[in-house]
Amino acid sequence: MATPTTSSSQAANTRKATKVQPIIVAREIGKTYRSGKLEVPALRRVSFSVAPGEFVAIVGPSGSGKSTLFYTLGGLTSVTSGSLLIDGADFSRLSDIERTRMRRAKIGFVFQRFNLLPTLSAMGNIEIAHDIANLGKQSKQPLDRVLLDHLTEILGIRGRLVHRPNELSGGEQQRVAIARALISRPAIVLADEPTGNLDTKNSDAVLDMMRRSSRELNQTVLMITHNPEAAQIADRILHMRDGEITHIESGRGLVIHEV
Repeated sequence: MATPTTSSSQAANTRKATKVQPIIVAREIGKTYRSGKLEVPALRRVSFSVAPGEFVAIVGPSGSGKSTLFYTLGGLTSVTSGSLLIDGADFSRLSDIERTRMRRAKIGFVFQRFNLLPTLSAMGNIEIAHDIANLGKQSKQPLDRVLLDHLTEILGIRGRLVHRPNELSGGEQQRVAIARALISRPAIVLADEPTGNLDTKNSDAVLDMMRRSSRELNQTVLMITHNPEAAQIADRILHMRDGEITHIESGRGLVIHEV
């Protein structure tokens, strides 16, 4: 138990010592949905920052604002108030086109329901994600075959790349989805309940890969989860309720399974 905690503390101390600028800075962001005269606040003055390479879990009950925060961080919806800086750019001031371009270049997504294109093979899904990411970059990059081999080997899907999603198990589909998210080396990886549809073995494999992407590729990972055991793999855990961050705790750097 002590080793992962110490490792996380050392990583945090290293970031402080080198004075790394946060890659995500949320300053009192608010999001209100309107339907006619009815206003429903989903986020209330949420403030936090995340360092490059940090793994942050966001937990809370249904209706706490987790999903809205996820969509806001990913540039899929705009904030109503406050400011949200992603790698120095204020998402709240960007146009839809600018936000889309930045999202393609800097952010990878992992969803609970995988969201793989059913007509493409696993390899086709990975390739199209790379092509889309290239649309947001100033200079086009070829598919990184070395990284592809590394990811597919670690995720155990090297022999499954020719198969379509309906020929893969749920665990295999999620591992393909992770390879798809990581292949363009995004600075930020956003994962929405990535283990929600998986058994314990596949959940642990997915969480381990996300942890490794944070440590080995220096990618910033933000994971939405209902699972307090899964959340413990993070460096920090943000607890939400009623659209607010109620408190923040340190994670343990590994999954804690209750006996």
